[in-house]
Amino acid sequence: MEKVTGIGGVFFRAQNPQQLAQWYQQHLGINPVPTDYDSPAWQQQAGDTVFAPFAQDTDYFGKSSQQWMINFRVRSLDAMVAQLTAAEIEVVVDAETYPNGRFARLQDPEGNPIELWQPA
Repeated sequence: MEKVTGIGGVFFRAQNPQQLAQWYQQHLGINPVPTDYDSPAWQQQAGDTVFAPFAQDTDYFGKSSQQWMINFRVRSLDAMVAQLTAAEIEVVVDAETYPNGRFARLQDPEGNPIELWQPA
């Protein structure tokens, strides 16, 4: 069976796409979509990626109106949390360390849930 080789993009609606793309670049280091074919897109490191549909009534994403949540792998959760809190972005760190690593939660300026994951 032919299988996909990875995620080629994450696409979602935004009230202010340019401003939100700048926020992701400034605070999480994600390059915006290139404006030409010669400029590189954001590159992610190889690693585990979970693809997980959730039950319609899950509260895992926060508000029931949220249809998706993105999880970003990070090298150092503590360093990323310090960077975000220094920028006055509220981050909630899960106090528990799980067998697969550590987690934290935040929201982008439009209220989209983001989970940070430092793999074990």
